[in-house]
Amino acid sequence: KYMVYMFKYDSTHGRYKGDVHEEGGMLVVDGQKIHVFQEMKPSSIPWGKVGAEYVVESTGVFTTIEKANTHIEGGAKKVVISAPSADAPMFVMGVNHESYDPSMSIVSNASCTTNCLAPLAKVINDNFGIVEGLMTTVHAITATQKTVDGPSAKMWRDGRGAAQNIIPASTGAAKAVGKVIPALNGKLTGMAFRVPTPDVSVVDLTCRLGKEATYDQIKAAVKAASESDN
Repeated sequence: KYMVYMFKYDSTHGRYKGDVHEEGGMLVVDGQKIHVFQEMKPSSIPWGKVGAEYVVESTGVFTTIEKANTHIEGGAKKVVISAPSADAPMFVMGVNHESYDPSMSIVSNASCTTNCLAPLAKVINDNFGIVEGLMTTVHAITATQKTVDGPSAKMWRDGRGAAQNIIPASTGAAKAVGKVIPALNGKLTGMAFRVPTPDVSVVDLTCRLGKEATYDQIKAAVKAASESDN
């Protein structure tokens, strides 16, 4: 019942206008029944028993192949990690998805920032060449931040109230781009700022090109890429 309440009334996205209710321990959204489990270990979730073949790992905890494999132990056939991974193959649609091998059972879909940055970086690099670049992401606050000032052992600034401060933060997005676009490995660096907004983030990419290009040429290249099938 709590999940029904949380789904139906969202502080950021508003009220869900469809039908949401609980039935036999399942969450039902517009007639679609969704199994709900509460387990600390993914291996304890009966994925196989309920027929779940593809699992999206979005906890941010089980991001390595070894940890994500616990979903396979529970009966899943494939796991997609919705965060960067230290050892799982990483893919971004429109960038390197064609190199995916069906034999891979655990893959990473990188981060939201990487999915924003990589397609743009690929288009610019393919058309004009990127010699070096700096990425800055202005990121909405997240659940890991504090509502008011409090202690933070790792980074003092992370202890500041999220709704009152613009907080510099690290980001692995630039490094992740080097993994999905090997030609850019080591050419990009990045930084992030957590800002007091509940939703919407933006990425700014400043780079030195291998060959001259006008603003209109860059826009045309990005537009053409957005209309292609690749």
